Amino acid sequence: MRYVDGFVIPVPKKNLAAYRRMAKQAGKIWKQHGAVEYRECVGDDLASQFGLPFPKLTKLKTNETVLFSWIVYKSKAHRNQVNKKVMADPRIKKMMTMKPPFDDKRMAYGGFKVVVDL
Repeated sequence: MRYVDGFVIPVPKKNLAAYRRMAKQAGKIWKQHGAVEYRECVGDDLASQFGLPFPKLTKLKTNETVLFSWIVYKSKAHRNQVNKKVMADPRIKKMMTMKPPFDDKRMAYGGFKVVVDL
C-alpha cells in the first residue's frame, strides 16, 4: 500500500515566489530519486466554518498563507529508500544550508499509511 509524507507550512506571502522555486527544485529531486508524486498546494479557500480551519490550526498571521504538501511513495520501505537518497543528494544538502522562506519550527510533518486509495 502506498505511503505519504505530509506537510502543513505557514509561509509569509512575500516569500511565496521563493518557496515555490525551492519546492520546485526539491520536487524534481524527490521524483528523480523515486517518489511517485510530489505536490505543493497554496491555501485558496481557508475560511471554513467546519472543523478546525487551517489558519487557526497553524496560528496563521495576517501576512501569511498555508501550504499543504505531500509526497507519495510505493510503500513505507520505498519512502525510507527514497528519502535516504534525497538526504544524500548534494543539491538537497546545499538547500538545507540556506535560510528557508518560512519558519521551519512551525512546519507540521508526518508519515501516513494510506487507508483508502481510489
